[in-house]
Amino acid sequence: MAGNLTRDEARVRARLLKVHSYSVELDLTEGDERFESVTTVRFSCAEPGASTFIDLVGAKVRKAVLNDAALDVAAYDPETGRLPLPGLAAENELVIDADCTYMRTGEGLTRFVDPLDQKVYLHSQFETADAHRMYACFDQPDLKATFELGVLAPSDWEVISNAAPDSVQKLEEHHGRHGTLQQARRWHFPPTPVMSTYITALVAGPYAAVRDEHDGIPLGVFCRASLAEHLDAGNIFEVTKQGFDFYHRVFGTRYPFGKYDQIFVPEFNAGAMENAGAVTFLEDYIFRSRVTDAVVERRAETILHEMAHMWFGDLVTMRWWDDLWLNESFATYMSVLCQAEATRWGQGSWTTFANVEKSWAYRQDQLPSTHPIAADIPDMQAVEVNFDGITYAKGASVLKQLVAYVGLDNFLAGVRDYFAEHAWGNTELKDLLSALERTSGRDLSSWSKEWLETSWVNTLRPSFTVDTEGRFLTFDVLQEAPADYPTLRSHRVAIGLYSRVDGTLTRVKRVELDVVGARTAVPELLGEVQPDLVLINDDDLTYAKIRLDERSMRTLVDGGIAAFADSLPRALCWSAAWDMTRDAEMATRDYVRLVTSNVHSIADITVLQTVLRQARLAVQQYADPAWQAAGMAELSAALRGLIASAEPGSDHQLAYVNAFTATATAEDDLAFVKGVLDGTSAPEGLTVDADLRWTLTYALVSGGVLTAADIAAELRRDPSARGEQSAAMCRAAIPSESAKAEAWGSITGGTLSGAVLRATISGFMDPHHIELLQPYGARFFEEVGRIYKSWPSDSAQRFAMGCYPALLIEPGTVATTQDYISSSQPVPALRRLLLEGADSISRALRARAKDASAA
Repeated sequence: MAGNLTRDEARVRARLLKVHSYSVELDLTEGDERFESVTTVRFSCAEPGASTFIDLVGAKVRKAVLNDAALDVAAYDPETGRLPLPGLAAENELVIDADCTYMRTGEGLTRFVDPLDQKVYLHSQFETADAHRMYACFDQPDLKATFELGVLAPSDWEVISNAAPDSVQKLEEHHGRHGTLQQARRWHFPPTPVMSTYITALVAGPYAAVRDEHDGIPLGVFCRASLAEHLDAGNIFEVTKQGFDFYHRVFGTRYPFGKYDQIFVPEFNAGAMENAGAVTFLEDYIFRSRVTDAVVERRAETILHEMAHMWFGDLVTMRWWDDLWLNESFATYMSVLCQAEATRWGQGSWTTFANVEKSWAYRQDQLPSTHPIAADIPDMQAVEVNFDGITYAKGASVLKQLVAYVGLDNFLAGVRDYFAEHAWGNTELKDLLSALERTSGRDLSSWSKEWLETSWVNTLRPSFTVDTEGRFLTFDVLQEAPADYPTLRSHRVAIGLYSRVDGTLTRVKRVELDVVGARTAVPELLGEVQPDLVLINDDDLTYAKIRLDERSMRTLVDGGIAAFADSLPRALCWSAAWDMTRDAEMATRDYVRLVTSNVHSIADITVLQTVLRQARLAVQQYADPAWQAAGMAELSAALRGLIASAEPGSDHQLAYVNAFTATATAEDDLAFVKGVLDGTSAPEGLTVDADLRWTLTYALVSGGVLTAADIAAELRRDPSARGEQSAAMCRAAIPSESAKAEAWGSITGGTLSGAVLRATISGFMDPHHIELLQPYGARFFEEVGRIYKSWPSDSAQRFAMGCYPALLIEPGTVATTQDYISSSQPVPALRRLLLEGADSISRALRARAKDASAA
């Protein structure tokens, strides 16, 4: 990546400089490719006479003046993104006049043209270090400053930044530097509080706006004009207000940034971004078609996650990216806590957390690239691949464990002290732990070493004996760790005993204790009757994989998983079964049959969609190839039955249809999909709207029923940005050698926008046509080095992860990966992604062997 600032360089620059202010003037009327950016930065230097550099990538620098002396702009390298600053004074003023480049991949200032009405929209995305694609800056989190912004924009645009504008001046005639003449408005935004560069923001274009106010905070919700009819601002404002009330109460510090805008932007390269006072979101969160409540719940969690960042991340900021996890884990934990305590999803939010976030964490933590939560981040390339399940989900799981250890009241009291002490500053992990130790009275040094400075996930198993009457004579919890990661941790866990009561699997006893070391006795359970099911880690207090004893597993398979009275223990058992399948302890066909026999009982829509997705992946990746066709047919048949019996118009009906389209390969199943699309056999109550039409179309294209002409006809029906992305995915999924070759050329050509690139890769890697992907295993390794070196980081990662031949599940793919790493010596970030890909294949091979043994 451009510049690739190292931690050592950042430390040197932070010791040398204190940045006071930025004043940035932007002219957005100068054309389609570039915009004018003039930056004035004022800063102190602790060692007069020293030299440093400022960051600005991909620009044409016309002039640079340091303390009234012109700098040699020939010294600027647009590829590395650095302009040397020699001979600094004690107090400095630097002015840089440049033309910067609009991006289409999501980094920096992205420019998008709406295909429906040809209107232009801009949005910024600066995490982790892309602010210097829009203005010259010292782009690292611990060099905070105030930001004053002036923007010249077309007269029909809205312009949104971190602060509310204090003036908007209409210019009847504007002569641009390149001779353009048009009506324009100049927006001025007053200086912000001190903040890091990566949370500064600019969003501009003819955005539709809905405004409100809560507790003295002006609120705004924005989206493209062509999506305004679908904007459910009422729900967004409701969650936003609930979040502010909750965070004000538990954080003890009012929201610090004045107004609060939430903008849904096109072709965003993430889920959302916590720009202070101007949060940007993936546009998919504007629901133009019907979605299940699981998606609405996920949007609410994202809203609350970004809001938590206003305090943890924006008000108090990590010193360097080693502590990225503190930002993301804290925001994830607090968003789920807020959802559980202050929104309509209630305690079911923890069920979603157990089934979605923790599943992600367990998967990530067992890769060869696993790393401690408190990771070592030597440079920016390393942090780019660290937005992962450990940074977000494992960290949040460990915080939940910490809360169980110190108590929620003590935890929140420590957080309040932390905000009060470090507001507007930068911190490290020790600062938070110190605050929590003061309020809880606990020494957290050993906890930190166990949980934050080590890798991998432990496994907990019950071990017991019973007497002739079926009562526990002994009961122990066994803790396991692999030889490569031998840490045995201290876990706060609950053990639940569940028995059938009037047909319902009900908890009859609960014990909470600390599990320490390889074996922990549980004397409180001695004399208790062995129940139908023993659940280690009941209530999901700790971060660990759990195993079920033989009787408990038999209870689940015999329908007990459908008999739970509560959603959380059911979700934990589903998670345990999935873990056992991925670890080759449970045959894939047994897992699939557990799903098909019991999925009807899952009321929680998020758990339902997760289990259905896992069952499909299990057949495609973990099943013995000799059983795959039968397994897919079994899953499809079960889904056909569920569709027929589902309540018309329900979330479950929609979830079953969506899942079925991904499994439909047989002629009869594809005929059913065709009937749903053309209306001849659509289930009662099912709305076949724009997004579902594309889902059905994709299945029929993949199945060889529809052609490129049909895709073009569907695109004419839906010529929106979403339609263009869906059409690209469908074209890449056409089951022919020529279609795959065309898609590969588009992917590797480097000209696709970020969103279309992602869609094309998804269609190209269709798992139903692995034979067509065989030639591209070798081609991937021919291209990946070039692409990772020359493309912007987000797009390069998308290629490395999305086009890795993960569907070619054979030992040769692993060997080719290892040979490439040995011979090419790729940079650490790419090496990590390749090792992850190879590990996924090795895991699948082990699972396939287990499944074959069950035949």
